Amino acid sequence: MSDVIARLDAPARIQVSKTYKLYVGGKFPRSESGRVYEVTDSKGQWLANAPLGTRKDTRDAVLAARAAVKGWAGTTAYNRGQVLYRVAEMLQGRREQFTAEVATAEGLSAKKAAALVDAAIDRWVWYAGWTDKVAQIAGGANPVAGPYFNLSTPEPTGVVGVVAPQRGTGFSFLGLVSVIAPAIATGNTVVVAAAADAPLPALSLGEVLATSDVPGGVVNIISGRTADLAPTLASHQDINALDLAGAIAVEGPGAAAALEASAADTLKRVLRPAEDQSALDWTDAPGTERLLSFLETKTVWHPMGI
Repeated sequence: MSDVIARLDAPARIQVSKTYKLYVGGKFPRSESGRVYEVTDSKGQWLANAPLGTRKDTRDAVLAARAAVKGWAGTTAYNRGQVLYRVAEMLQGRREQFTAEVATAEGLSAKKAAALVDAAIDRWVWYAGWTDKVAQIAGGANPVAGPYFNLSTPEPTGVVGVVAPQRGTGFSFLGLVSVIAPAIATGNTVVVAAAADAPLPALSLGEVLATSDVPGGVVNIISGRTADLAPTLASHQDINALDLAGAIAVEGPGAAAALEASAADTLKRVLRPAEDQSALDWTDAPGTERLLSFLETKTVWHPMGI
């Protein structure tokens, strides 16, 4: 006991800083490069070291996402809604942590950051509610001239590569949730290139997903230089679609066009952001656009019974 008291009277101890890792396949591997890069706040003050993800890390994440497609797409829509709602529950339990991370990353007041985190949690709930309803607006019975039933049903596209919104373009956490949630709500799996200058909320989200009901591989998060990771997502043959939400802010207006051209070689479906990123506001009420962006329609003909 005397030793403990002596230590309490000693000079302040060195703080044990958190070691952030990638989130791939439901696990937390270190980057294949073995390297990290400094993450700073909006004032340039050091926050943490984030893993410097590479093209190899991205390819590993795509393998994990591809392996998870069959199981996740085969899960009932109702069950996917329950899983997404569980994520919202866990985010609510860690609200203070995410509020602090968002406030630091974006240079916001605690009140503003809390409002953004609350909006992100609400958005998870909103998309959770759409999982078993989106088929009603994306599919249906089609009129045909003949004794047939013609039915259209939506199916997930597969693996979606996501260039996450960057700091200052709609906020690194709310924007991230706004692109991940609708993609997985409709049965897709995702590989996310986190915001290079504010990856900590994304990496912390991986910790929430790992302890939730989301199966490993459904969401994979890579931190690093977006300029290195995004081209790999665009050109990878096993990625079926691409969401370029944060591409313009990283490399300028020409970046999204270049990535889209690269994606065309493998016939990817591409969702491009508006050229004017200053007009993008992730706090706007969500719609069904992103839910429908990565769905494909299967049409079945069936003869009518007599």
